[in-house]
Amino acid sequence: MSRLSDKKYLTLWEEYRDNIQRATPVDMSETKSQQLKRIARLEANPQEWFKYYCPNYFTAEPASFHIKSTKRVTSYLEWIEMRIWARELAKSGLTMGEVLFLTLTGKKRNCIYVSNTQDNAERLILPIKSQLEKNNRIIHDYGVQESGNWSAGEFVTKKGVAFRALGAGQSPRGTRNEEVRPDIIVIDDIDTDEEVRNPKRIDQKVKWIMEALYATRSISNPLLMIVLGNIIGKKTTITELKKYADHAEVVNIRDKHGKSTWPQKNTEAAIDRVLSKISWASSQKEYFNNPVSEGKTFKDIRFDKCPPINKCEQVIVYADPATSNKDKSGSTKAVVVVGYLNLKFYVYKVWVDQMGTAKFVETLYDADDYLNKSKVDIKRIWIENNSLQDPFWEQVILPVIKQQAKVVGRYISVATDSRKKAEKFYRIEGTLEPVHRRGELIFNVEEENNPHMLRFKDQWFSVDEGSTTMDGPDALEGAVHKVQSGTIRKETSWVAATTHSRKY
Repeated sequence: MSRLSDKKYLTLWEEYRDNIQRATPVDMSETKSQQLKRIARLEANPQEWFKYYCPNYFTAEPASFHIKSTKRVTSYLEWIEMRIWARELAKSGLTMGEVLFLTLTGKKRNCIYVSNTQDNAERLILPIKSQLEKNNRIIHDYGVQESGNWSAGEFVTKKGVAFRALGAGQSPRGTRNEEVRPDIIVIDDIDTDEEVRNPKRIDQKVKWIMEALYATRSISNPLLMIVLGNIIGKKTTITELKKYADHAEVVNIRDKHGKSTWPQKNTEAAIDRVLSKISWASSQKEYFNNPVSEGKTFKDIRFDKCPPINKCEQVIVYADPATSNKDKSGSTKAVVVVGYLNLKFYVYKVWVDQMGTAKFVETLYDADDYLNKSKVDIKRIWIENNSLQDPFWEQVILPVIKQQAKVVGRYISVATDSRKKAEKFYRIEGTLEPVHRRGELIFNVEEENNPHMLRFKDQWFSVDEGSTTMDGPDALEGAVHKVQSGTIRKETSWVAATTHSRKY
């Protein structure tokens, strides 16, 4: 492993191993009978086992998705589990604990760790190797593990459990531990940004996994395969392997309500801090399993100075709640303020974020305040309310608007847009692309660095037929459509009246 030659890296690993040793003291006053009872109690409760034997890793209480996933992989020894979990949700750490649990308790004997390269695969099994070498509690309860066959990429414990690191595409043939073929395969961090741009390379990798790697197993001996990763592209090894999984679960850093999925470890303030330092597109890929493709429909965005909004012929606030009783996607919500003057559409203000209903309603009031401060007398506030949102508007949003009215001391007038809409991408492309191409869509340069506008900008460039993050552009499409519809009716108005026939 090339990184092992680096002295600084070696020093860090020695410190890590020493920390393991210090963190795992043993109660030497414990009798043999007490020891056996304690071991039996811990082995009956894997989460407690993890905390006792790996205290450096298991420092926070597990979330429900951790507990349920562990129960599956420790109960079903013939199983394919996919953990499509965001960063900071401990998918690798939890899997390490489970692998140690299953091998030390004798349920599994031959483990292969696979990553995109050999070096990365060795990096993934190093924590397991170090635990077996330096963990006082493991050694005290399960015996000395280190044997003569003990290298970075492949080692066998004194109890006869084999571990091997393998890079994607390498031959797994001959991977046996005496008569035992691989009975655990862990695939972690298998995709790369470069590879997901080439669907053929993804197909080749999936074929290698399911034909060469998976085929190293025994037919008569159960195999547990755990696949860990994020969705970093439209077509990836992770998205393709879902077809073979017994259970595949996507868990993001926040749930569909915008709350931390693991609040015991990741607080709302900590998540906000991290997300504020990276781009919206990056956060979607790393923390929400939602890769954003860029520049296919809209390759640029025009920021310029906008005229005073109270001089516009029409001003519209359009809101997309992006949720319903049927929707489980946890999409962002969006509110836009659009003015129309001299055949041009000006986007003065946007709010784009993953927010709950209360915050969404506060944003509607913020938009109204913005127009009041700008002395806009004639305005319209619309909210999308098609068949997907209904009855979300009346059951959820309207009651919160009434509550907010009591808090601030005034009502806002909101009209619902129940227009029957085409599929989102075609609607956005059909309405916005022509006005953008003609230079008639201008964004307020004073808002260019606003975090909400930056999120809108990322979504703007991600507009594509397969994209799932277009709520900001979708709200803008609603506003532009409302203006166009009103303008067309105004310019083509006519009066109907009865006439006398002069034929006879």
